[in-house]
Amino acid sequence: MKQLTAFTRSFAALTIALFSTVALCGGLPATQLENVTVIGESSDALGAVSASQGVVLQEQLAARPITRMAELLEFIPGMIATQHSGEGKANQYFLRGFNLDHGTDFATFVEGMPVNMRSHGHGQGYSDINFVIPEMVESLSYRKGPYYADVGDFAAAGNAQFRLRRTLDANQLSLAGGEDGFARAMMAGAPRLADGTLLMAVDATRYDGPWVLDQNLSSLKLLARYAEKTSQRDLHLTLMAYDSEWDATDQIPLRAVRADLISPLGAIDPTVGGKTSRYSVSFGLQQEEGVGHWALDVYAIRYDLQLFSNFTYFLEDTQNGDQFEQLDRRQIYGASAHRHLPIDQGIMSGLLVLGADLRHDAIGDVGLFSTQARQRLSTVRLDKVDETSLGVFTEWQMPLTDTLRIVAGVRADTYRFDVRSDTPDNSGSTSDTIVAPKFSLTWSVAPRIELFANLGRGFHSNDARGTVIRVDPADDNFAQVRPVQPLVAADGADLGAVWRPSEKLQASLSLWALELDSELVYVGDGGATEASDASQRYGIEAAAYFRPFSRVVADIDYAWSHARFDIDSPADRIPGAVEHVVSAGLGLSDFQGWSAGVRVRYLGKAPLIEDNSVRSDSTTVVNLEVGYRLHERAKLELGLYNVLDSSDADITYFYASQLENENSAVEDIHFHPVEPRQVRLRLDWRF
Repeated sequence: MKQLTAFTRSFAALTIALFSTVALCGGLPATQLENVTVIGESSDALGAVSASQGVVLQEQLAARPITRMAELLEFIPGMIATQHSGEGKANQYFLRGFNLDHGTDFATFVEGMPVNMRSHGHGQGYSDINFVIPEMVESLSYRKGPYYADVGDFAAAGNAQFRLRRTLDANQLSLAGGEDGFARAMMAGAPRLADGTLLMAVDATRYDGPWVLDQNLSSLKLLARYAEKTSQRDLHLTLMAYDSEWDATDQIPLRAVRADLISPLGAIDPTVGGKTSRYSVSFGLQQEEGVGHWALDVYAIRYDLQLFSNFTYFLEDTQNGDQFEQLDRRQIYGASAHRHLPIDQGIMSGLLVLGADLRHDAIGDVGLFSTQARQRLSTVRLDKVDETSLGVFTEWQMPLTDTLRIVAGVRADTYRFDVRSDTPDNSGSTSDTIVAPKFSLTWSVAPRIELFANLGRGFHSNDARGTVIRVDPADDNFAQVRPVQPLVAADGADLGAVWRPSEKLQASLSLWALELDSELVYVGDGGATEASDASQRYGIEAAAYFRPFSRVVADIDYAWSHARFDIDSPADRIPGAVEHVVSAGLGLSDFQGWSAGVRVRYLGKAPLIEDNSVRSDSTTVVNLEVGYRLHERAKLELGLYNVLDSSDADITYFYASQLENENSAVEDIHFHPVEPRQVRLRLDWRF
């Protein structure tokens, strides 16, 4: 109770302080650099088709066949979400030649709250969106590249914002069941309260999975959201809660499968897994004021993760094994405020946007431990971290002619890192600042053709522990190491076109490039730092959307990426940088009560080692859902996932490991397979 009271007091104090400064800066997100079609009941298209940004609303989100929450991010052309461990863990993401691991270099937000975790126990930028109830998502907006002044950390490759529903047209009950112990129940309602609506939802899921070792996934999600809107004001107060626990089947060595030691669905260490929780409160307010308007988002988050993994088996410790525990317990407080000011000064008329955001991570424990069967054997390192950032930006949006407009902006971020380590040499404080200019040019060359050009700088922060580290805590002799660069810049450029020849067809094409500075990255699995060289990436993205009939929609997107380390050596490949991604879908909506959707996802090959001598195989997955409306209140839906029963790998790595019956390390491919074909049945009831 004392801890909860302190949490509440801190949140209240932060809210009061931020409200007292709201008059200084506020507003709305930066303007779009491309015109996109937004989904709506009266829209002439079901979704945005853009090589660099777009908006997808609830209608299309609900129509796509998915098996995990993170697959909603695959609406972003070129984005792929995979998994290498238990479903309770954050997904792996691929975009624009990046193996984004669990989120570094792609920033994700839910109702203005950042999802990416700084100085995280498992990995920098860890982005777990499993706490979101899919049916409660109102929209997903995405913007690729570092060209947007209102977003700072982790947004070099892009950013995405989930907005939640404010109301429902009826109460909802959804019951689903399927193979491998899958069961899910979701219930939601939105009664009127005072001058607004109180939306409440609960989601409970149980899933064992197809693995030899039952996954025993158990998750519970809660949502309570009050929303009120008038002609002058729009506000919401949102409470979210999430708890999940699971046993995991990590990636496994190919040689063990070929030797019939385990099946492709088996495990080497049967005791890995984890549990996590996330509780949050957020408040948003948008207010018309004079000729412009301002907006404010304030949030507080409490987060915990305890994760047990074993990727190398008996390589480091032949007696007890290499299992380790990663621990993260923190509270996050933050706010963002934007102000939009239309300016009417003749040829200098335009829109001025001012903004600021503040975030503080109070990390009570972030640790790495050697374990056996989830019992701690020793501490590699245990730290307490306070990390604070302040970002300010300004942006000027101005039409030069009826067909030509520019957006110019600049953003400055300053960080403070304070680390208290169990190893005194690794304690300390440091700070860093980065300035990021942005520029965009849009030209409507014809009524149905728009060209755009973007230049900008973005960045990602490195783990606070790495910024002050002096000795390697995993080394018995405490070898000297040098700290990482706290803030790492990324410079990007885009050239693209959007073409809308008719109301039924939209297409886009984008050429992009991105360079990252030389950086040192803290490695959460080892508790030390690892150097990497500067890198260069460029590629092509194309997308098309076609609606031949009012109830039929088809879409396809393709992405090609070229990623290399910026070094004078043939061994310049970036491991895990996927070169080709294709996604295509076909949907039928409400045809004599029937609806259907089919989705094909292709993840191309990638180098697994710098000299390109070992490469991953491609992965193709097809998902299908068919629904029938029994009457106006009930709908039955059949889902067939991995229709072709593909045995491809969901993700692949190449590194050295050692099995219990081996005398030395063996470099090998390690993979996590796609889940075999499965059937699920779902009943939706509106009342």
